[in-house]
Amino acid sequence: MQGSPEARRSAVGSGVLTGISTAAVSGSAAVAGAILSRKFGHGVKTDGFFAAYAVYIALVLVANALRVVVLPGFARAHAEGRLGAEASTWAAALSVPVLPALVVSLAAPHWVAGLLTGGSRAQHQAALLIPWLIPAAAAQIYAGIAASALAALDDYGTAALGYAVGAVASLAAIVALVGHGVQAFGWGIALNGAVSLAVPLLVLVGRGGVGLPGGGVASRLRQLAEGVALPFALQGLYVIGFRFASGLGEGRPTTFSYAYLIAALLVAVTATSLALVSSVPLARDELTPDRAGRHVVAVSWLSFVVVGAAAGVFALAGERVARWALGSSYGGGTGAQLGRLVVYLAPWMVASVAVSVAFPLLFVRGRARFLPLLAVGILGLHVLVEWGGRAAFGLAGIAAGMAVTTAATLAALLWPLGSLRQALRGLVVAALVCGGLAAIAFGAPRAVVGAVPAAIIGLVLYAVVLASWRPLGLRSAWTYARTLR
Repeated sequence: MQGSPEARRSAVGSGVLTGISTAAVSGSAAVAGAILSRKFGHGVKTDGFFAAYAVYIALVLVANALRVVVLPGFARAHAEGRLGAEASTWAAALSVPVLPALVVSLAAPHWVAGLLTGGSRAQHQAALLIPWLIPAAAAQIYAGIAASALAALDDYGTAALGYAVGAVASLAAIVALVGHGVQAFGWGIALNGAVSLAVPLLVLVGRGGVGLPGGGVASRLRQLAEGVALPFALQGLYVIGFRFASGLGEGRPTTFSYAYLIAALLVAVTATSLALVSSVPLARDELTPDRAGRHVVAVSWLSFVVVGAAAGVFALAGERVARWALGSSYGGGTGAQLGRLVVYLAPWMVASVAVSVAFPLLFVRGRARFLPLLAVGILGLHVLVEWGGRAAFGLAGIAAGMAVTTAATLAALLWPLGSLRQALRGLVVAALVCGGLAAIAFGAPRAVVGAVPAAIIGLVLYAVVLASWRPLGLRSAWTYARTLR
């Protein structure tokens, strides 16, 4: 039985819960990344790790996208008393692409590694990890199905707990086993997948959310293709960027990867969390073009506030933060380059936030059939953009290319929603307000004091000015998110 609107948790409450879980997962990953850097520096071992990890992240992104795809249908199935059958049908449909991926990763890891990186030594390191990372990603995909079924029951806490406990267990395993080499990270990530799946699945079984699969596996696979094609392609932008970074010399792909992971963390903790939990409330009511535009702008406003603060901190103190977190290998020029790359990725973060919010709305409105074609198009476009960006500006050009292609994707998503002009106008205003305020708040202290004190003062100024000024767009965004149920 559905809960009443008054009893349901607001989108802010559910988003905060999911965001805390995402932060725990991402925080554990960040600590693991620091261990990787301090133990192995930046070279062929870390290049090989990130080559394999890119595939894992791409598949985990599929798991997150899958939650967006199935949530509206799961909500309707729960209302009709057939949630268990719907969840089991999706689990059966997913076995069609997941099982071949598992077979290839276990039988031919060196072949897969050869597709991901150019150097033979980096390929060897990647091949050690692939048999662990691909099964771990498969577990995360099925964990997404269990979490989505629980979300249809208005239970976001169980899955959040499972993801958080899995992340902590993964980190503990890595710390205990890191002496065995880089493959210890594969073992820890595999443990994370197992725990993340077991916790929500056990609760779902107890609540009667598992049943016999029904028909329509083929239709689920079509929905799967529509739902995961674009997120997979968006993650492919990073994989393409990583491949272009490989041509700039040893260690550059690792630096690019760390900067990307920092930027992606900010997007995931803010926009992705709210976008995910708002899918069910939006599916219950009519989603007009005007409401779609307001939703994209409102959620993006809340995320841009965090992006602006992070960009300011890394612009001034990126080298110190990198050296403190990742070790002496990221002191001096390498750490400064990492900090600059995070700033260069700020436009990508802005576009990616809006894409994360707009993407689920296509499934609520039933306008997702063009997404596989769009996915193919942006991958082809991105190769050309990154080729030109690397030739002109090196790693900075690769970061800029990420923003260009993602912005084009955003326009393609907003057009069928009927919200292109409204959303772009609001997004530009939000980005200018947050970006301009960050430039002033962090730039003014830097003219007087050193980088680290200026970053601290700038962060305080940024927060105080926002809290006292409270721009109209930010106030409207907060009100909208609090009332969305």
